[in-house]
Amino acid sequence: MAIDMATRAVEPDRLNAFVGKILGDLGAAASAALIIIGDKLGLYRELARGDALTAAELAARTGTAERYVREWLANQAASGYVDYDPSTQQFSLPPERAFMLADENSPLFIQGAFQMVEAMMAAEPHISERFRTGKGFGWHEHEPCLFEGTERFFRPGYNANLIGSWLPALDGVEAKLEAGAKVADVGCGLGASTILMAQAFPNSVFYGFDYHAGSIELARKRAQAAGVADRIEFAVATAKDFPGTNYDLIAYFDCLHDMGDPVGAAKHVRGALAADGVWMLVEPFANDRLEDNCNPVGRIYYAASTMLCTPGSLAQEVGLALGAQAGEARLRSVVESAGLGHFRRATETPFNIVYEIKP
Repeated sequence: MAIDMATRAVEPDRLNAFVGKILGDLGAAASAALIIIGDKLGLYRELARGDALTAAELAARTGTAERYVREWLANQAASGYVDYDPSTQQFSLPPERAFMLADENSPLFIQGAFQMVEAMMAAEPHISERFRTGKGFGWHEHEPCLFEGTERFFRPGYNANLIGSWLPALDGVEAKLEAGAKVADVGCGLGASTILMAQAFPNSVFYGFDYHAGSIELARKRAQAAGVADRIEFAVATAKDFPGTNYDLIAYFDCLHDMGDPVGAAKHVRGALAADGVWMLVEPFANDRLEDNCNPVGRIYYAASTMLCTPGSLAQEVGLALGAQAGEARLRSVVESAGLGHFRRATETPFNIVYEIKP
């Protein structure tokens, strides 16, 4: 149905401002695939070595076709991702940008987020249909790039914060881990968080659980490669049926809001914890009110929530659909509904909030 804009006054300055915003967003969206290509083919990594290169030189070093690389570099220069020197026709990647685009160990490495965007775009026909039916779309139904992308997106934050600040912020947990503790990592995905803890605390034993069999298979291979397979047992299990009791620490990294029945999951945690155990709940940073989440980070998280988190929850039993921006009040309500009495915000980053929960 056509919309009759003649009945609505359009203010020219506001229109021009929005045109500029749309052009910026369209350029970013159209360039996302090129960022993925630059990561996949090693173009950013080669530029990150510090040499200023022509398109032909970059193509030769990466085993790619010069004509494609020339066009890719032109887009990257227009995007402000690489610098271009017209006098030499060379391109360079400043270290500040390489820190985000090429360094896997950087706490701000961003390439995983673009793989998640790739998965969201691939899922669009399915999610559009779910908008009409209200049904869910399971995590396991997405393209494989989602699983790797999610791990690559969250791993830098875990590398930067988990051992140095998050675990020390929990009451008595670090000392238990150093002495030898029993730990469950629920919703572990590809096992990045589990492996990181096992490397830092060799006296403790770790169990990683995820309902997605493909992720568990990869997690086992990665633990083997990291040399900690003797201290980690990965298994396929859900948050409501993972085995074991008397855990000193149960960790949930960025996954409770994805679950269909988070209250049921929390009740299972209560039964699996040792009497003096701690549940570390890590969730995306969010305020309780929408108006307080209308910022660049909230924009990203609401997009992921619409395309990934909410459909994933609706595909499960109960389908509470907390969403990636649930906020502390709703999380506290889930925890208290499960009969857990201690709920404390232990620490936070611009991207995550860490809660300490006890029986």
